[in-house]
Amino acid sequence: MTTSVQYRVVFGKKDEVVEGPDDAALVITVPAADATGDPTSLYMQGKLKAAGSSGALFELLRSGEVSRVLARLASRP
Repeated sequence: MTTSVQYRVVFGKKDEVVEGPDDAALVITVPAADATGDPTSLYMQGKLKAAGSSGALFELLRSGEVSRVLARLASRP
C-alpha cells in the first residue's frame, strides 16, 4: 500500500515542521514534546492525531517509519 503522508510536528502556535505533500491522503500531527515517544502509544493516548485512512496509519506504525520521521523532525536545529 502506497499512501502519501504529511507529517506535522508542532512546536507552538503557528510554529511547526511539516514534511510531505499538502494533498497527502494521510496527515499525522504530534506535539514536539511527545514526538520522540512511541507513536502507537501516543495515538492510543490521543496525543498523535491522524486524518485519513486508519489502515494506512496502522501499516506505517507497524513499519517504524512514523517513529523515525517524527524523531527526525522534532530534532530541528
